[in-house]
Amino acid sequence: MSTVEQLQQRIQVLEKELEDAKAEKDAPARQKIHQMSSEVVDTNPYSRLLALQRMGIVKKYEKIRNMTVAIVGVGGVGSVTAEMLTRCGIGKLVLFDYDKVELANMNRLFFQPNQVGQTKVDAAARTLRFINPDVEIETHNYNITTVDNFVKFMNSIKTSSLKRGPVDLVLSCVDNFEARMTINTACNELNQKWFESGVSENAVSGHIQFIVPGETACFACAPPLVVASNIDEKTLKRDGVCAASLPTTMGIVAGFLVQNTLKYLLEFGTVTHYLGYNAMQDFFPTMSLKPNASCSDRFCRQRQLESAIKPKVEECEECVEEKPLHEDNEWGICLVDETVPEETEALTIVAPGITQAYDLPNQELDLDVESEIALDISDQSLEELMAKMKSI
Repeated sequence: MSTVEQLQQRIQVLEKELEDAKAEKDAPARQKIHQMSSEVVDTNPYSRLLALQRMGIVKKYEKIRNMTVAIVGVGGVGSVTAEMLTRCGIGKLVLFDYDKVELANMNRLFFQPNQVGQTKVDAAARTLRFINPDVEIETHNYNITTVDNFVKFMNSIKTSSLKRGPVDLVLSCVDNFEARMTINTACNELNQKWFESGVSENAVSGHIQFIVPGETACFACAPPLVVASNIDEKTLKRDGVCAASLPTTMGIVAGFLVQNTLKYLLEFGTVTHYLGYNAMQDFFPTMSLKPNASCSDRFCRQRQLESAIKPKVEECEECVEEKPLHEDNEWGICLVDETVPEETEALTIVAPGITQAYDLPNQELDLDVESEIALDISDQSLEELMAKMKSI
């Protein structure tokens, strides 16, 4: 080992000791936050989140503390996603990644220069625990696409919740097709709901997609054109050219991802099936993709059959008892309707939803008047009629 490498290792050890000392120094403040987190008071740092419940946005925000979310890929989108969920008070985060923090990552959010050389999951865990000590952080530093690690990845998804059961949701924040297909295969086999997300290589567009095995299209149902054309995605990478990166685009996509994660976990609003973002035109396309009956993933086809025979439960709206707007009426004030009802009984209905604006003339009455005038004229002489005309 060279002298330079030894110095780098020594610097990393000293930085870690400095972080631990700082954490120990701030322990009383963190303990105070920990004690306050279960209280619903205005001085509570979580009070603004719990205000969503008092305002009627969510029924019970505290449920989020029992939720477990797995994040695969702690990069530009995944790290910001983990931080947002931590600040929202999620119960547990399970982080998967095998990269290390590099100086090239400093143009993104979350990571800091003093974390260079550390594994992304370890660096993220330290930062997240310092932000919110209530959140339980579990880290896995390996490549999920290998055969052995895929088995470990499956077991973690099945047993890593706070109750040692399946996680509540999986968030894919990876940057390659191979990892996405691995997550897709695992979630189809486990019948696990998950979100797929990504940012384009030119850094000006991105998307999120909610995938429910058997009910919506999985990632293999509609693969990218490059993969569908049997072109190796690795051959597309040009030497000396790296993908662009903007913290703005990644922050926007992460915000969309966490927003829909909260809507799904806390059951409010409408969870989007697909939401895109094009920064060049500020265009946000949405769509809903149905599963492909000829999908190459056999577990996807199996989930489709299960979904087809599953009985559908009709959801009924809860009856809301109507109450007076103002129950207390000390002065006995009442409202009286002073509008004059229009007489519409005589109006003829022309077509459904269309009526005449006024009554038509009575044809029988007009005929009688004309006949009387005609009889009156026939009884008078020509001279008498001419005299009447001159007098008019």
